[in-house]
Amino acid sequence: MDAKDRMKISRQPMPEQDPKVRARNFDEVPLGYTPNMAKIEALRCIQCKNRPCMEGCPVEIDIPGFIALIAEGDFLGAIRKIKETNALPAVCGRVCPQETQCEELCVRGKKGEPVAIGRLERFVADYERAAGSVAIPAIAKPSGKRIAIVGSGPAGLTVAGDLIKLGHEVTIFEALHIPGGVLVYGIPEFRLPKAIVAAEIDYLKRLGVKVQSSHVIGRIASVDELLSEGFDAVFLGLGAGLPTFMNIPGENYNGVYSANEYLTRSNLMKAYLFPEYDTPIVKGKNVAVIGGGNVAVDAARTAMRLGADNVYLVYRRSRVEMPARDEEIHHAEEEGIQFHLLTAPLKYIGNEKGWVTGMECQRMELGEPDSSGRRRPIPIPGSEFIKEVDTVVVAIGTGANPLVQSTTPGLETNKWGYIIVDEETGQTTKKGVYAGGDIVTGAATVILAMGAGRKAARAMHEYAMAK
Repeated sequence: MDAKDRMKISRQPMPEQDPKVRARNFDEVPLGYTPNMAKIEALRCIQCKNRPCMEGCPVEIDIPGFIALIAEGDFLGAIRKIKETNALPAVCGRVCPQETQCEELCVRGKKGEPVAIGRLERFVADYERAAGSVAIPAIAKPSGKRIAIVGSGPAGLTVAGDLIKLGHEVTIFEALHIPGGVLVYGIPEFRLPKAIVAAEIDYLKRLGVKVQSSHVIGRIASVDELLSEGFDAVFLGLGAGLPTFMNIPGENYNGVYSANEYLTRSNLMKAYLFPEYDTPIVKGKNVAVIGGGNVAVDAARTAMRLGADNVYLVYRRSRVEMPARDEEIHHAEEEGIQFHLLTAPLKYIGNEKGWVTGMECQRMELGEPDSSGRRRPIPIPGSEFIKEVDTVVVAIGTGANPLVQSTTPGLETNKWGYIIVDEETGQTTKKGVYAGGDIVTGAATVILAMGAGRKAARAMHEYAMAK
C-alpha cells in the first residue's frame, strides 16, 4: 500500500472489558489487539524518512522498523527488534504515556489519530510470550567485570538488561521479597498484571542476571561494602517510595492511608485476591482519594474493586490540570469514580474509637499559573463543607527514602534528598556509583526511568572496562 492508501485506514480501537463488569474485578481492562487488528494498525504507519516518533522514545526503540515487521506478519521479528533496546516491552506497552512521547510526534497525528505504537508494542510482547518463543539474544563473552544494581524497578531492570548483554556479571539487590519495584507494589493488577512483570524479570534471569530479594542495602550491606567486595560499579535505582502527607489535622486517624501503603497492601500483599489472601486492608464503603495523578487514579479504581459503594477523587485543580493519563481518567469515569474537582481537604474528622468518619473540604478557584505552569488553586472563603467518608487515601506525591544516601559517604543529594547525577551519564558524586529514575528526578514515569537506565548503563560499561 502506498502512503495515500495508508492514510485512509482508521486507528483500530482496543477491545476492553465492560466498565460495569471490570469495576468489580482485578482483571486487565484492555484486552489487546488480535493479529488482524495489529496488522491493520501497523499499515497506518507511513514509514516517514525522518522518523520523528523515535525522538520521543527514551529507550531509542526503532519504532518504524518494528511496525513494518508487524505489517508483514513477522510478529516475532518485531518483538526482537524492540528488545534490541528495550528489555521490558510488555510493561512499556501497557503503562508508558505514549500519547505524550512517541505518539505525540507521529506524523499521522497531525491530521487525525497517531499510530497506536504502545498497543502494537504490547501486542508483539504478548504474542511472543503466548507462543512460548522468547528468544535469548547473543551475549558478549564474559568481561570479568561485576555490576551491582540496588533496586529492581524499571531503571534497575533496564541497566541489568543492557549490561548483561555486554558480558558483565550483574546482580540486583531488591529490598522487598519480590522483584519489580513500583511495577509490582505500585501499579494495580488491572493495569499491569503481576504475571507480565514476572515474565519480564524471568527473561532477564535467563540472560544471566542474578536477583537477590529481601536485601536492604544500607542495612545488610552498604554501597561502600559492595564496592570493596569486588563490584566494579554500582547503580542506585531506589525509586521514591517515601510517603507524603498534607500535615492537616486528623491524619493519624485509622483508615487514613498513604497511597504507598494502600497500593502495596493491595498489590504486593495481594489483597486483590481475597479471600485466597486475607491481607489486612480496610475495605471502605465511602472512600476519598486525595490527588490527581496516576497513583491517585490507581488508588480510586482499586478502592472500587475492593467493594466501595462510593469512591471520591478529590483534586484541588480542574480536570485540565490533572497529571494522570487521559486514558486512565476516562476509565475511572466509566467505572463510576466520582470526581470532586477544585476541592481540597482541610481536616479529617474521627470518632471516639479513632476511626475516620469524614473530612472537611473547601472549594477552590484557579488563579494565575504557578511554577509548575498550572494555574494556582485559591481557596474560596466560606465554601467549606463536610463529606462523610470511612477511608482516605492520600496520593499527593512521594519523597526520597534517605536510607542509602545516609549510609554512603560522598554521595551528594539535593535539598529534597534526591541523588545528584550527571544527566547524560547518571554518574553521582561518588566514584563508581551511578543512579537514575525516581531517586534522581522524583516521581516520574516508568519509561523516563528506563531512559535514565540506558544512559547509565552505557556510562557504567565504559567506566568498568577502563578500570
